[in-house]
Amino acid sequence: MSARGVDRRGGARAAGRWAARLGACALAASLLACGTGAGMGGGMDGGSRAELKTLSDQTTAEKRANIWLQLAIGYYQNKQYATALDEIKKALGANPEFADAYGMRALIYTAMGNQLALADENYQKALRLAPADPEISNNYGSFLCQNGRAQQAMAYFDVALKDPRYRSPINALLNAGNCSLKLNKPDLAERYLLDALRLDAELPAISAGLARVYYERRDYTRAGFFMSRLKANAKLETLPADLLWLGIRIERKLGDNAAETSMATQLRRRHAGSPEYAAYTRGAFDE
Repeated sequence: MSARGVDRRGGARAAGRWAARLGACALAASLLACGTGAGMGGGMDGGSRAELKTLSDQTTAEKRANIWLQLAIGYYQNKQYATALDEIKKALGANPEFADAYGMRALIYTAMGNQLALADENYQKALRLAPADPEISNNYGSFLCQNGRAQQAMAYFDVALKDPRYRSPINALLNAGNCSLKLNKPDLAERYLLDALRLDAELPAISAGLARVYYERRDYTRAGFFMSRLKANAKLETLPADLLWLGIRIERKLGDNAAETSMATQLRRRHAGSPEYAAYTRGAFDE
């Protein structure tokens, strides 16, 4: 599914998960260090074994940096990007090795649209500080896939999925599935998306991805099944042009004229200026 697809799982969702992660540390004294990018603390038994860093090991500066990061997340979610960047500067001033702050700044630059080089630079800084962080790895993979580097992206999704602490594996599975489609690897996409389906059978984006997989395989019955699931879990008028166009072509193959007409009406009403509607009007169903 394209970046315009249903249930967009980057951006604000990623920011919200970071906010939740930091909040959980404040409430429950998580065993993992909050926002330091490093999981190891001081020694045990005279330094013979390293201990996981806990909330009580955080410096005052690290705690302040966490607060500024959460403020940045809030401003980002409200699309106040300049203010969000200011809060990130404060966070990094307090804690220059704050991997999550660099990752958040990368999301902000991505959302701004004209700062992709800076976004890439900040992702790389974040991953130098926290090479195996699953959230940052997944977000960077999504960034790469959306910006013409799909092959490179796949390794970052797999890094995220290998981490047993990753609390949102469905995001990396969905991203990896959709990125595999961009690489014209429907079999690989199917594997990732079916794994995601086992975690959440109702998520519209998974049904959308599987509908595309089976359409490209010319398995129109299965494609129609997942398109029906998509329509059951997402309002037709909310679907982007690429999914409406996919649905039109699937229903046409299945001979369901009523369903085809319904989706074509939505495409005309809501996306009349889109390339998909132009393809529909010229009858380019098999391009």
